[in-house]
Amino acid sequence: MKTLAVTLILFTLFLNACTQKEVERPNIVWLTSEDNSKHYMELFDEHGVKTPNIERLTENGVIFTRAFSNAPVCSAARSTLISGCYGPRLASHYHRRVQRVPMPGTMKMFPAYLREAGYYTSNNSKEDYNIVKSDDVWDESSSKASWKKRNQGQPFFHVQNTTTTHESRMFFNEAEMNMPDTLTDRNSCFIQPNHPQTEIFKYSNARYRDKIIEMDREIGAMIDELEKEGLLENTFIFYYGDHGGVLPGSKGYMKETGLHVPLVVHIPEKYKNMVNLEPGTESSAFVSFVDFGATVLNLAGVKIPEGMDGKAFLGKDVSKSDLASRDETYSYADRFDEKYDMVRSVRKGKYKYVRNYQPFNYEGLWNNYRYRQAGFRQWLEMYKNGELNDIQAEFFKTKKPELLYDIEADPFETNNLANNPENKEVLVQMRGKLDSWVTSMPDLSFYPEHYLVNNAFDNPVAFGQAHKTDIQEYLQVANLMLLDFESAKTGISESLKSNDPWKRYWGLIVCSSFEKQASEFLTLIKEIAQSDSELINRVRAAEFIGITGVENPSEMICQTLYESKDGTEAGLILNSVVLMRDGYGFDFNIDVEKFAPEIAEAPYVIRRLQYLGLAE
Repeated sequence: MKTLAVTLILFTLFLNACTQKEVERPNIVWLTSEDNSKHYMELFDEHGVKTPNIERLTENGVIFTRAFSNAPVCSAARSTLISGCYGPRLASHYHRRVQRVPMPGTMKMFPAYLREAGYYTSNNSKEDYNIVKSDDVWDESSSKASWKKRNQGQPFFHVQNTTTTHESRMFFNEAEMNMPDTLTDRNSCFIQPNHPQTEIFKYSNARYRDKIIEMDREIGAMIDELEKEGLLENTFIFYYGDHGGVLPGSKGYMKETGLHVPLVVHIPEKYKNMVNLEPGTESSAFVSFVDFGATVLNLAGVKIPEGMDGKAFLGKDVSKSDLASRDETYSYADRFDEKYDMVRSVRKGKYKYVRNYQPFNYEGLWNNYRYRQAGFRQWLEMYKNGELNDIQAEFFKTKKPELLYDIEADPFETNNLANNPENKEVLVQMRGKLDSWVTSMPDLSFYPEHYLVNNAFDNPVAFGQAHKTDIQEYLQVANLMLLDFESAKTGISESLKSNDPWKRYWGLIVCSSFEKQASEFLTLIKEIAQSDSELINRVRAAEFIGITGVENPSEMICQTLYESKDGTEAGLILNSVVLMRDGYGFDFNIDVEKFAPEIAEAPYVIRRLQYLGLAE
């Protein structure tokens, strides 16, 4: 009997050991640097600096040479990372948020699924989500968060952020610029062709590369800490930039310098069989932030929830052939602080297609935070003085509705191929891909932000599905600007006369894209400017009147400001004020005393008023 009991005990211990082995999971660490694209690191670009610590990760890791943020700014990018969903589908893509949106349906932020599977989850320390965060996402999220607080033997997922390369580190004065020289020789730094070749830009490039070197040391310290604790052999380590940046025209803009990020993944010895890639190699597979959450869940052996837009790029179920076939990524750019726009892009292979849905919102339109950089201010001043060449001046001019670039031949997007007959087939193909993506989500930005806040933010995904047909129709109106004017006239007329205010909205935007060609609609547009039920349509009509130079639109726009009771709406109206003033030379006499109390304290209203000299 005693022998039988001992046998049973031993058998039970054996089963427990087997079970424990079956559920044993790898640790996963994200080392995130802020505001740096791949262009400044020698590991990814010939014009970059050495980053020996990040390069250490490649010895037993994979370099992803085609990794992308889906948005070129923090909160929109991080919301994509934490949700695994495209921002325009969730309405999580505005920077910075007016109001947080919920996760769709029963979905959770992906670390919550890791916690359910037994992981300790920690984030040190930036979140910056535009999405409502539930209490089950992190065990700890703070400047003191660490994997070290987990239970013994508990697997962990840890995020470590470094801010050394953040945009704010590029706010320098003349005295700093004249201090002892940078580590990086400013006179040997490559300056991209769309930037003026000045001393300020030389110093900016050198200073930024110095910050990359400093950031690399911080990454090295984290790797050393993991190694000291004996964790390298069972921990996947992702190093990546949280989006591009940060020199002028990158962060906050749909450029490769704003989107194309460095990514290296260390593959631990213990779990190398989980990955169908050889350590020490490169992968040219296209991966983006929407895929990161799915990838972590896959590596952890956790089921990827339905409703997640991303697709795992590492793990047992990801084959080499599958990875090799991935050659496209999608991106979005809308409001950045107080500066408004609506841009979408698709990159497939060497080609990149960009759709500017509001082409009059030129890239260089003032943004208080961006223009704290000396380089931005000098760039603008040189434009005003006529000191830039055509490529450098493009930043301050009305955009084309669609752009097409061969990124391999033209990495800084200086040669638009959209009107080249030789590229017509590629253009049509890429346009179709983007249209399909926009309508399949569907893309909520076909409604103005303030309308979404008031009508959709309790459940943006459900709102999008309920209005999917409407959004498709708005896209059809918006795409009239891609036709020649004669072909577009009938559609424009129908949209301007529509009972649907958002068809009128897009019809007006199309008219502004055609500028004086659309003057035959002037009488109708003037009527809209005076009496439309939507204030923003009156503003769009006034913009057209200003763009065509028919008359000064300032009084019409000011009147909408005085009637507005919504801070988000007023922020959009003030964007038009700055556009009409800075871009077209119209003076505005704004009486702030006439503002409704609801808008006077709105943050993006205040920022615009500060720029206009109407607020402290």
